[in-house]
Amino acid sequence: MLTVCIRRALTKRSSSLKNKHCSRTRSSSSSTEDPDQFRTLLQLCVDRYYVSPGQVNTELFQRGMCCNYGPLGTELRRNLLDQWWRSVTRSRAQVFGINTNSGLDRTAEGQGPLRIVDYENLKQLLERQELSKEQLIQEAHLLLQRCPSVRTNLLQGALEQFVPTLGVVSRKLPFGLAETGLCLQPAEGSGCPAEVTQTSLVWFCSLHTSSQWLDHWTRQRLKWWRKFALSPSDFSSSEVPPEELEQAASRGVRIMYSFPWGQESLETLWNRGNAELLHTHQGVRSKLQCRDGRKSIPHVVSITGNMDRGMLAFLSNSLQQLKRQDGKQKLLQRKVLKLHPVLAPVKVALDIGKGATMEQRQVCEGLLLEFLEAKISTWPGYLETLTTSLEQLNAKYDEMGVLFTVAIGENTLESGLLQVRSRDTTIKETMHISEVKNFISKYISAADNI
Repeated sequence: MLTVCIRRALTKRSSSLKNKHCSRTRSSSSSTEDPDQFRTLLQLCVDRYYVSPGQVNTELFQRGMCCNYGPLGTELRRNLLDQWWRSVTRSRAQVFGINTNSGLDRTAEGQGPLRIVDYENLKQLLERQELSKEQLIQEAHLLLQRCPSVRTNLLQGALEQFVPTLGVVSRKLPFGLAETGLCLQPAEGSGCPAEVTQTSLVWFCSLHTSSQWLDHWTRQRLKWWRKFALSPSDFSSSEVPPEELEQAASRGVRIMYSFPWGQESLETLWNRGNAELLHTHQGVRSKLQCRDGRKSIPHVVSITGNMDRGMLAFLSNSLQQLKRQDGKQKLLQRKVLKLHPVLAPVKVALDIGKGATMEQRQVCEGLLLEFLEAKISTWPGYLETLTTSLEQLNAKYDEMGVLFTVAIGENTLESGLLQVRSRDTTIKETMHISEVKNFISKYISAADNI
């Protein structure tokens, strides 16, 4: 089974179908606003296990679509979604998580649903040369009607869950429903859908407070994005122009990030009124009424985010290319992914210097177990079989975004002392082995509370 761009297939009827990748059109500024730095980031993401190699895959990543992530990219996305979930569900008392069916139609009113079409069935249909254009279109419509639809957003699921949730809140406003999941969205200009890791908060409130709640969530969301940024000013908010408002919305705000080619939206907030809620529940006003001083039909403020593009934003924001001179006055360039400590997919790398012994490896294994028990993600560098200089290891871990490198040496066996190198300062500290776990845990916790 696969998703097919039906309109394009019908307009280009042929005896065979050729798969074409739908690439997004960049603005003209992309050729003048530091494209080399972004190419460096893409190559680094492939080399350092964030994104799987392949042109189609990296193009999906550039477009802010879900792609094949490597081990570090998968962990970064998980950390980002965990932080989003915490920020939303713990920011207010009445926010509840939901999980809705991904196989239901989630398209807005007036739009045709995206459907999953069997490739062979469509191919056989298009090869039927005896059919006229009108007959072909009719047969295609019949085929589409038999195919399941897929969701393009998480909003509809929350609207459907509104009534079942009323008992939890005793019909009292305001409250919200939060969800994360994969959705299919058309790529710009092509009509070909691709998966997006979407986040959604649907906030139900009264008419007279809806505008204030939109402002509240805008401030809260912008603050959240900036919290994890190396350069917070790259994140901003802007009002959606009236001509770009969605049909149901009276007002909208976008959280934006300044990429090298221009600004793109990470989250969109809408003041949607109550028309969609009424439509979802067949206009039965009696079962929708809630209390907020007086009985009323709630209004909806929706917050929808694209976490694949959010990952791209944080990776772009965290990349630093620093120049320094070595002892021989040779100019070197150091690439560092200075991801926020709570987002960094690997917190610690464990390594052994030259002449590693079995006892040193056992010390590393013991530390690894301690870190894992403390939920500190650790890279077991001591398992590497290739001989690598300390300088090369540091360069590799900086590009991976590893917070600390712990080096076990001969002194560790004698005195319990080891060396801890910081990614951000490159300072190496001597520390007792019994102190390392608490030091790193406190460092991450402190960064999270800033």
